[in-house]
Order: sequence, then structure tokens, then C-alpha cells
Amino acid sequence: MNAQARVKLLLAAAAILASTSAALGQSDSVWDGVYNDAQAERGGAKYSQYCAMCHGRDQEGNGEAPPLVGHFIPDWNGTSLADLFEKVQTTMPLFAPGTLSANDTADILAFLLKANNFPSGAKTLEPGSDLKSISFEAAPHIGVPHMKSRPAK
Repeated sequence: MNAQARVKLLLAAAAILASTSAALGQSDSVWDGVYNDAQAERGGAKYSQYCAMCHGRDQEGNGEAPPLVGHFIPDWNGTSLADLFEKVQTTMPLFAPGTLSANDTADILAFLLKANNFPSGAKTLEPGSDLKSISFEAAPHIGVPHMKSRPAK
């Protein structure tokens, strides 16, 4: 078997494994619609109240607080949504860390996922669920039809 055939075989096996894992519910990704639009809308109002003063109205950052669109995604790539949830829950807002409720944190994360063009779905991002099973990936898996990127704004 030549090298090109081996690469094709490996890519096909990876695609089958990824789609099988998703179908069995073993692991979700931020590309699988883990929040819904109503939750992101609630999160937008909470973002304006708790986050915009530091991270900017349009999540562009203010020079001291980092931007929350585009630039922060690579920093979280390969982690779980639980990691990002914990960071927000325990360190934000800057003027009163740890005061956001779990539901407010989940809504704000839904808003940030939407702002970064991760697709919404029918699910609500639940703070009590196993957020460790939701992987944070900067780009969708290639070859898995249900994981599609939305174009940038």
C-alpha cells in the first residue's frame, strides 16, 4: 500500500470514528449546537451587564482585557467547555470575581459561542451537565458532515 492510500485510509477511519463517537453521545463539540439562540440572547444581555465594560461592547477587548472574538479561540482549543466555564465562573467579572450564577455563566458562554460563529442548536447549555464532555475545538472536524463551520461575520 502506497503512502497516499494509507493517508486516505487513515482519514476515512478517523471520520468514521468521529461520527460514531458523536452518534453514541460519547463526546460533543462546540460545533454540535450545544446552546440555543434564546440562551445566547439572554447571555448577550448578561454580557452587556457584567462583561462589556472590560471586554468591550463588541467583544473587541479594551487593551487590558482581551478580545473575546477570534483571538481567544486558539487559547482554548483542545480544552473542554468546562475549563472555559470554570474560568468565567471563578474569575469574572473582574470587579466581583465568582459572583456570577452558574446559569448566568452558561448564558454568557452561549452568547460568546454565537459571537464566535459556533452553531446553535436545540439544546440549552446546562451548567449542571457534564461540560467536560464538550470539547472546545477551534475548527470543525473535517469529514464529519454534522460539524460545519458558519462563515465569519
